[in-house]
Order: sequence, then C-alpha cells, then structure tokens
Amino acid sequence: MNHEIIIETEVDGAEEYADLLRQVIPAALDAQGVDVPCEVDVLFTDDEGIHQINLEQRGVDRPTDVLSFPMFDLQPGEHPTGEDADPGDNLVPLGDMVISLERARAQGEEFGHGTRREVAYLAVHSVLHLLGYDHMDEGPMKAQMREREEIILGRLGIGREGQDG
Repeated sequence: MNHEIIIETEVDGAEEYADLLRQVIPAALDAQGVDVPCEVDVLFTDDEGIHQINLEQRGVDRPTDVLSFPMFDLQPGEHPTGEDADPGDNLVPLGDMVISLERARAQGEEFGHGTRREVAYLAVHSVLHLLGYDHMDEGPMKAQMREREEIILGRLGIGREGQDG
C-alpha cells in the first residue's frame, strides 16, 4: 500500500528517525488491515512544543510523549474506506501525530531500549489512536492496545532488548 507519511520537524536530530517512521507507520497500518492508501502527518518537536500543543488542543497543561489527532471517529478494528479519500490525491487523511523527540530520548534511556525503539513505539501507539484505539481506562482496551503494539513492533524486528540510539 502506498501510504504518504509527511514528516516535519521543529528540532535537530529528528531526520534520522524520519526513515524509520516511513517504515513503521505503513507497517502498523498494514498490520491493522488498513487497505486504502492513507496520509499521516508527523511533527517532531520538543517538550516545550508538545506542551503548547497539548494545552491548546486538549487543555492539558503539561508535556507528553506523543499526541494523536485522528481525522475520523473510528472504533477499534474499524477502518477508513476509499470513500474517505481526498479526491485530489486519493489518500485518506488519517490524522496527525506529534512526537516529543526530547521525551522519546529520555524514555528510551529510562526504559533501557534506546531512542529508536521508543520513537517507533510512539508512532505505532499513535497509529492505533488514529484508528480508534484508546487507553483512558486501565482495562481491556489498554491491554488490547499494548498487545497490538508489541505484535507490530515484533513484525518489524524492533524488540525491547539491544536497541541503541
């Protein structure tokens, strides 16, 4: 599937993760059975930048690691269809994700698996949000989301151990 992954950055050092996301995001969409070409917009920023977006868009006055802004109100397992595609480019505008590279570096170090794996994880996590998954409760939905994340990262060969960067 020819998905379009548009990546913008407000911070230095994000370029090395752009190619990673151009692999990870389509793989996550494919693993979820999305069978129409989608567009996903990604912004790399720092804690200050994501804090501002979190405050403006969600009214939450703190930084976070990743934000997802779905274009559609999907339920888990539900997919966008060709009818949702933009007639200009035939791509379904799935939504936007914002990743704090600063937070990804810190969490990758904290969890001992490195920045590369953390950025990949955050992108997969965000794709699942764009596809209707949520984890506001600590129940079955969160467990289902975690399971999907690990399956997708496993298919990509991005495990928890031995990742550097």
